[in-house]
Amino acid sequence: MSDAISSSSLGQWGRRLIAATLLGGQVLIHLISRPIHRRNTVEQMAAVGPESLVIALITASFVGMVFTIQVTREFINFGAGTAVGGVLALTLARELAPVLTAVVIAGRVGSAFAAEIGTMQVTEQIDALQMLRTDPVDYLVLPRVIACALMLPLLNVLSFITGMTGGLLIATNLYGISQTVFLDSARNFLSTWDLISSLVKSIVFGVLVAVIGSSWGLTTTGGAKGVGQSTTTAVVTALLAIFISNFFLSWLMFQGTGSALRNNL
Repeated sequence: MSDAISSSSLGQWGRRLIAATLLGGQVLIHLISRPIHRRNTVEQMAAVGPESLVIALITASFVGMVFTIQVTREFINFGAGTAVGGVLALTLARELAPVLTAVVIAGRVGSAFAAEIGTMQVTEQIDALQMLRTDPVDYLVLPRVIACALMLPLLNVLSFITGMTGGLLIATNLYGISQTVFLDSARNFLSTWDLISSLVKSIVFGVLVAVIGSSWGLTTTGGAKGVGQSTTTAVVTALLAIFISNFFLSWLMFQGTGSALRNNL
């Protein structure tokens, strides 16, 4: 009995994942060929950006501080304390800032998208939009995708700066590393490609969160219980999509042997 339920749940998840993939294709086509609902887009940008800023920055600051504690104590033993700022900058730019910011957005915004659109679906408001000849993709989904694609890179940049600030405070106050040494190391280690890759990842993650949250909302059934289930599975699926896509993006962007440490130690 439990095996049958698990198979049914897995099959339903697979169908919804296919629906999300198709919705992503629709979004791309509509973005090129349809006008954008500017008011809806601005409202969603406010929900994704300013309303998520505090939690994203708090997360980044503590991650930067913890990472600095773990790295500095080991690097000092090897006589490489001057590289702490550079290693933190590389790690935040390439991985921690875009991934953790996306995780915050998935938990806060992706769940809200699924819950809001799912409620509209089970209360037949989506059908009402279609009766009024309003495409739900244009009216509901596209503004959310654009908002996430635009605001997540900005949040990522602010998270990077905040994480570096937290790391700087720990390195200077707890381990006696000069502020100048820390910042010079970060500047020498980072390249333009590191910053570009961070923004590219943020855009991809933002689109994934918005499409998955919206798609799970549009495919919601079963009343209030179905809305709750859609919200939970949308967040879990978005997190999986972030981690999996991050692997492939990192593999594509950073193949070969790195030279940042070799050139600066």
